[in-house]
Amino acid sequence: MKASDFFALPESLAAFRAFFAPDAAPWEWLGQIGPALASHAFDAKPPRVPAGVHLEGPVHLGAGVTLPSHATLIGPAWIGAGTQIRPGAFIRGNVIVGEGCVLGNSCEFKNCLLMDGVQAAHFNYVGDSLLGNRAHLGAGAICSNLRLDQKRVLIHLAGGAVDTGLKKFGAVLGDGAEVGCNAVLNPGTLLGPRSLVMPSIVFGGVLAPATIARVRQQVTFVPRRF
Repeated sequence: MKASDFFALPESLAAFRAFFAPDAAPWEWLGQIGPALASHAFDAKPPRVPAGVHLEGPVHLGAGVTLPSHATLIGPAWIGAGTQIRPGAFIRGNVIVGEGCVLGNSCEFKNCLLMDGVQAAHFNYVGDSLLGNRAHLGAGAICSNLRLDQKRVLIHLAGGAVDTGLKKFGAVLGDGAEVGCNAVLNPGTLLGPRSLVMPSIVFGGVLAPATIARVRQQVTFVPRRF
C-alpha cells in the first residue's frame, strides 16, 4: 500500500515534494510534515492579519488567502494561495494546506496535510490526517486520531494487521473522497479515491476506491397512540 494509491502531491506543494515519497506508506507522510515545514524559509516579518486573528510562530499565507475577523493560527503552518480561513478556525501547528481550500467555521487542524481544493468547512476535527485533492468533510465530520486504549494504531488489511507505529493517526482520504455530515472516522481509517462515507455513521478500516460505506437500517412503523 503506497501513498500514490490515494493521491498525488499537487504542484502548489512542490516545495515539499522531497519529503513525501509516493511509494511510502501513506501514514509515513505524517512524520514528514514537521521536517517539511522546518525546511521552509518563513518570512522573518509575520504577515498582517485582522486584529481578532491570533498569530503565533512561523506562518506562511499565500496570495489571496482570506482571513476572518477571529481565528487562531499557530505555526509552523503553510497555507496555500486562495484558501479561505473562516471564523473560529484553530490551526495549531504542523499544518500544510494547498491552494483553494476551505478551513472552516470552528474547525481544528493539527499535524495534517491538506492538498488542493480540500473542503473542511463546518465543525470538523482534522488531526494527524492526510486529505487528498478535492476531499470533502461534511459538517461535523471528525477524524478521530487516538484509540480509547491509547495503543498504537493498526491497519487491518487482507494479509493481516499492519502496525503503523503511531499512537496518533487520524485518517487518510484519497483524491475526491467525501465524508458525510456528523460521520466519525476511527483512528487509522483509509478512504480510497472517490470513496464516500454516508452521514451519521462511524467508520473504520479501509474503503476501496469509488465505494460507498453505508449502514443498512430496518425501519419499523408502529401505530401512534394519542
